Amino acid sequence: MSWLPDDFVHPVRVPVPATPFHLRPIREADAAIDYPAVMGSRERLFEIFGPAWGWPAATMTYEADRVDLLRHEKEIAAHESFNYALLDEEETVLLGCVYIDPPERTGADAEISWWVVDELVGTAAERALDALVPEWIAADWPLRQPRFVGRDLTWQEWLALPPLD
Repeated sequence: MSWLPDDFVHPVRVPVPATPFHLRPIREADAAIDYPAVMGSRERLFEIFGPAWGWPAATMTYEADRVDLLRHEKEIAAHESFNYALLDEEETVLLGCVYIDPPERTGADAEISWWVVDELVGTAAERALDALVPEWIAADWPLRQPRFVGRDLTWQEWLALPPLD
């Protein structure tokens, strides 16, 4: 059984209220804007995601990022997991990502996390994304117990939870 209903259609464009930004599923073709966003905020992102995911490695290359985005694109198409890019209106700048994944740990039916580039930390745009994500998940996703990792609990607390079999 899939972690989502077979007839679920994932959103393809989600405006972030009170900002000029929107979310859409990430694609391999986004590597040219994803790579500078990730590597430009790499140290802070590694502090957040490194213990759990080992990402983003200091040695990550553009090609490795492109391959990773292709994997995400295929996972989205198969409804295995979802990576949404936070983009400007023209989709020329990537400003962050939202991850919606099947649970790896007990106690939830999805694990959701997100980040913004260093330049947006502490801004109204980051606060708008922080407010949007839980509301969007509640409104548009067929989830009963989503877990917002790094928000509902720390990454360290998440890592301490029992893994699913």
